[in-house]
Amino acid sequence: MAGAFGYSASGISSHVTRQNPMPLLTVVITLIIVGVLLWLINNIPMQSTIKSIINIVVVIAVVLWLLNIFGIISSGGDIKMPVVK
Repeated sequence: MAGAFGYSASGISSHVTRQNPMPLLTVVITLIIVGVLLWLINNIPMQSTIKSIINIVVVIAVVLWLLNIFGIISSGGDIKMPVVK
């Protein structure tokens, strides 16, 4: 019998909610849009150090986003290492 928050008396969830995975096409389109935006930012006359900082921040954000999408890290920051047998 499930409790108020979907947990049984043993503390294990009685149902599992799973997010739908993001389609690969959506990931590719998002990466193309981010690339075009970076290209536009790099074509604006601006100090090169500011451009470098913007590029680094965007690349780090995209890498973290991709790691989260592919399940390597979770939203809480836990890193899931693959098990090698």
